[in-house]
Amino acid sequence: MKRIELNDTLRSLLYEIPLFKDLPDAEVKLLIDDLDYVVYAYEKGEEVIHQGDLCRSLCILLKGILQVDIIDANGDSVLIEHITAPRSFATSHLFQEDNRFPATFTVKANSILLTATKESAFNLISKHPNLLKNFFCVSGRCNVCTTARLDILSRKTVRDRLIVYLTHLHRMEDNLVRIRLSQGQLAAYLNVSRQALSTEINKMEKEELIKRRDENLVELNLSLMKTI
Repeated sequence: MKRIELNDTLRSLLYEIPLFKDLPDAEVKLLIDDLDYVVYAYEKGEEVIHQGDLCRSLCILLKGILQVDIIDANGDSVLIEHITAPRSFATSHLFQEDNRFPATFTVKANSILLTATKESAFNLISKHPNLLKNFFCVSGRCNVCTTARLDILSRKTVRDRLIVYLTHLHRMEDNLVRIRLSQGQLAAYLNVSRQALSTEINKMEKEELIKRRDENLVELNLSLMKTI
């Protein structure tokens, strides 16, 4: 990693994250100047945060992709998610009493990360009600994502994990979901082998639980899924 300056291009990305949503640009510019921050560039494969490290900073990914993995009770690495810039992450852990990162964050694609000290972030958030509201919303979404992930991993069979994943994705009235992961990435996300996932997808399609419209678009037979 190497330390870099926060140029105008990176500043504009910073204004896009949900934490600063609906705040006037002029106000956001002033807020950023009150943060005690540093900016680092990371190359693919570098570890940014290790599971168990103390969360001492507000973390904002300005560019790139981070892979998030946890080591489970058996000592196996389990993929949790991929974080795509620009967004803050692990915000819900910043002010917790036991504020250790629950996972390891590794650079998937060359990335730029801004970190601001916990103290300066607290001072800023406490002075601006709209920012405080956004912070709670972002933290709440983090908890929702964690709950959804645990819901998937708690299922024992490949089919159950896939069904839970697809139903979490479903947000449309026409029963279509778009899977933005490759089959290999999805297998890693579900913590199953690629072969087992491919076999199960084929079985579900034969049983008319799902229908592949194209490589990434899948139609769900929700009424039939509910009977399983």
